[in-house]
Amino acid sequence: MQNVVILGSTGSIGRSALEVLSRFSDRFRVFGLSANTNIKGLRDQITKFRPKFAVVTEKKSYYKIKKEVSGSRVKILFGMEGMKEMVSNPEVDLVINALVGAVGLIPTWETIESGKRLALANKEALVMAGELITKKAKERGIEILPIDSEHSAIKQCLLSGKKKEVKRLILTGSGGPFLKRKNLQNVTVEQSLSHPVWKMGKKITVDSATLMNKGLEVIEAHWLFDVLEEKIEVLIHPQSVVHSMVEFVDGSTIAQLSVPDMKLPIQYALFYPERMAQDTQFLNLAKLKNLTFLKPDCKKFPCLGLCYLALELGGTAPAVLNSANEEAVNAFLQEKLKFADIPKVIKKVLNSYNPVKNPNLNDILSADEEGRVKSKEIISKLGEKL
Repeated sequence: MQNVVILGSTGSIGRSALEVLSRFSDRFRVFGLSANTNIKGLRDQITKFRPKFAVVTEKKSYYKIKKEVSGSRVKILFGMEGMKEMVSNPEVDLVINALVGAVGLIPTWETIESGKRLALANKEALVMAGELITKKAKERGIEILPIDSEHSAIKQCLLSGKKKEVKRLILTGSGGPFLKRKNLQNVTVEQSLSHPVWKMGKKITVDSATLMNKGLEVIEAHWLFDVLEEKIEVLIHPQSVVHSMVEFVDGSTIAQLSVPDMKLPIQYALFYPERMAQDTQFLNLAKLKNLTFLKPDCKKFPCLGLCYLALELGGTAPAVLNSANEEAVNAFLQEKLKFADIPKVIKKVLNSYNPVKNPNLNDILSADEEGRVKSKEIISKLGEKL
């Protein structure tokens, strides 16, 4: 029996992970959960799964749930220190990091430092500190198991050949809700959250609409698979059936196809290198009318190009890119910034920043904060024009 911690358990990935774990209760035990403000969701999960620990990262929500579950056997912890204590507990075998944003970096680091298996959906941790994290994972003998459907697909495809035989990685993306829309000037929050295929949290859904999510995945793939950025390409694939591909030097292209459901890559990560049987979610190829692939329009969606730029700049540049994006998306969701201004904020921040080369963890965290301060200044000026 493996003890599992889920960080971000009330989000879409966290809920899907709990569904998968419920199917295999003879193999896994839910040891710990974490949430931010969704107290009802966390309370229901505590009642159902009876974990030993639960962490709440928002202060008012922490005090509220502590009162509500007082007397139960679950230990309620607070904030980042609480997450660090939970993931480093000697009884923990596996940590599923389903947090969204830069907040996932420190728990990822602590998980690896503690020698736990890591199933990672928090791409921002690798975007910000990919070199440090992958180096630490090698030192500790930890394999990072990706939960992103694209990186799970690439991991599976890479089993078909040796690293020296890989010509390029091909990340696919749905293209988001605005693939066919010509003008993005008057995009509303509601429109940006209407993803044609996936049901995700607000931040990642907006990232999908700007193609920033795909750019972050390029950076993530670079570190996960140790492949140069010029060998990582993006193709728009509206059907979201081919989750990614690997092209080899002999001309063979290996693809991973499945229905668009995050429970599949979650299950693959949990049991890797095994494949477990299931009764549903099989792909019916006969019903597919077509599979189409398009080159991304980087002029229309400049965030993708900005991610390649940040990767090229190296050092702390990706951390600043990430923090600028988080602040810009948050401002857009609060209707303080136009959708079309999201990449403008990121570009201005990157252009004004001098990256630290060969950074340590403190350098990364400082860059994250610096990016946020600069972003807020730019957002304030752009917001005056609304």
